[in-house]
Amino acid sequence: MVSPSAIVRTLIAALFAAVIAFAPVHAQQAFTVTTTTVTWSYDDADADEGSTIDEDEALLDDEALASDAGVEAFGGATRRYAPSAALATLGHAKAHFGPFAVIDGSTVRMAGDVDGATPRQFAAMLAAFPTIRRIEMVDCPGSLDEEANLILARAIRRAGLETVVPAGGSVRSGAVELWLAGAKRSAAPDAEFGVHSWADEYGREAKDYPANDPVHAEYLGLYREMGMAPEKARQFYALTNSTPFDDVRYLTRDDMARFVTLD
Repeated sequence: MVSPSAIVRTLIAALFAAVIAFAPVHAQQAFTVTTTTVTWSYDDADADEGSTIDEDEALLDDEALASDAGVEAFGGATRRYAPSAALATLGHAKAHFGPFAVIDGSTVRMAGDVDGATPRQFAAMLAAFPTIRRIEMVDCPGSLDEEANLILARAIRRAGLETVVPAGGSVRSGAVELWLAGAKRSAAPDAEFGVHSWADEYGREAKDYPANDPVHAEYLGLYREMGMAPEKARQFYALTNSTPFDDVRYLTRDDMARFVTLD
């Protein structure tokens, strides 16, 4: 026989489940990205199609990862992102770590955005594949978390990796900082670089902040760390912020060569 108290508990549980089922769902991201399949082929006799590595198995020190970055936290909702209608896929790879696909012992390809987990995924990848030396940036729309993006840029620089935009490659928005972070950087003649202003969680853009706000110093400091002369850093930051967040200005390889040395 079922006790009255058990019946009451059952009714309460059912009521709670109903409330959850009909509760409104709040969107976390203002963009909807439609994905189509674009296959990037490669020849690599060493690639093992059946091999997978879970980045969570790597031993990471979260506090060390954050403290080494030297980045002031200015809100995870601050973003610099420019999605496209078609996001490239990278085909078979030895392992995947977020937007990174390990192609062989020295090369990783990148397609996808940066979020709060990406610096950890990058660290796990280097722990599993310490001989990686090159990032091919195939289709990179930018960052949903600018603090994480700056941490990742500095991690790429510390690792001494080369950043490359291959033929047909597209690097946009916050991902441009990642390309700039390469110890060596290069781009195919038809590579495209999309730039625009960042925006915070309230929709305010760079132009809405006073010129002396520390958030601007974050970007200018990063550009100088990545080898830009101070005046070039100011010019590049002004160029990016001259285009509103909801638009994109596309630059060529030669445009980027005005600000940094290409290899």
